[in-house]
Amino acid sequence: MLLMVSIGTIILILALLILFHQNATATKGYMLRTLERERSALMLEEEVLKMQVADAQALDRLGEDKQVQAMVTIRYPLYMQGDTTVAREER
Repeated sequence: MLLMVSIGTIILILALLILFHQNATATKGYMLRTLERERSALMLEEEVLKMQVADAQALDRLGEDKQVQAMVTIRYPLYMQGDTTVAREER
């Protein structure tokens, strides 16, 4: 009788351990799916933001900027001659 009770107890304990393990695995799977959905949404948002940045940096957009339009053109530009550097020391 003692043998049957101890075997039954061991089976019950093992069944509970399997149940807790399966529950933990299912919870991790649910969290993983949730995080994957969130990651996909964030990647889509990142792509939209990249497109907005590219649009803001476009040359057409710069040409329409009031600050750029207010710039004055240079009449007599001076260019550097040769392979000299701009920060060279003059003697």
